[in-house]
Amino acid sequence: MIEVLRAGALTTVQDQGRPGWAHLGVPRSGALDPAALRLANRLAGNDEDAAGLEITMTGCALRFTRAVAVALTGAPADVVVEWRTGDLRPGDVGRPLSLPAGAVLRVAPARAGVRTWLAVSGGIAVEPVLGSRATDTLSGLGPPPLRDGDRLPLGTPAGPPAPVDLAVTRPVPDELRLSVRPGPRQDWFTPEALDLLCRAAYTVSPDSNRVGARLAGAALTRAVPGELPSEGLVLGAVQVPPDGRPLVFLADHPTTGGYPVIGVVDDVTALAQARPGTTVTFHGPQR
Repeated sequence: MIEVLRAGALTTVQDQGRPGWAHLGVPRSGALDPAALRLANRLAGNDEDAAGLEITMTGCALRFTRAVAVALTGAPADVVVEWRTGDLRPGDVGRPLSLPAGAVLRVAPARAGVRTWLAVSGGIAVEPVLGSRATDTLSGLGPPPLRDGDRLPLGTPAGPPAPVDLAVTRPVPDELRLSVRPGPRQDWFTPEALDLLCRAAYTVSPDSNRVGARLAGAALTRAVPGELPSEGLVLGAVQVPPDGRPLVFLADHPTTGGYPVIGVVDDVTALAQARPGTTVTFHGPQR
């Protein structure tokens, strides 16, 4: 078992998500940076699709009731292992750690970026829903976000931790430049709006979450008034609400929406680490 001593602001169980259910209104969900969680699992000796924890901004504290190997990837944070009361030893993001039964792992708030992924040998063995253990914060599928006092079951270890001293993890950028392709409703916007999307600098809004990254900045002007019936949405869809500010959909996005989609971002992974105020610019795939 994992005993949750301090859950932090938003710590959720995540794996590689539940693809293939969009036709029933269920998004993929899963880790916002799937590659980061896969790396953590490899370091901990797990299969790549094992469930781990996605820790948001403020860190967490966990006690393990059996000896485990753990690994963290993603946002840099100070890591301390309490082997026994008063016996504190430092750890590292990107390095597998072997912990004895009863040890406490304390992950401090992220020094940069937003999210850190934790893999534990054996994986988090909560009951799967539609083939995945991922927490979907929009639909409510999967286990709820962690709370202080929760206990999480662990599976059987698949193998020993990786024989490495340190793994290189993706750096946290100060600014994001996202490649965007035309969306299904780009004709609902003026030519000036399409040009502005790839010229203006936006900033990530504090209202962002696992559903989507809201951007503050220049409003995009519509050429077609009114609204359209709800239609399908995909990961990375750039939807434009009535205020004209774009919203980039992330892992827990809805599968349909009624606001026009001006474009689709090729890879939204970098937005997993975008703190409020981070600068975001767009460019076409041909540039």
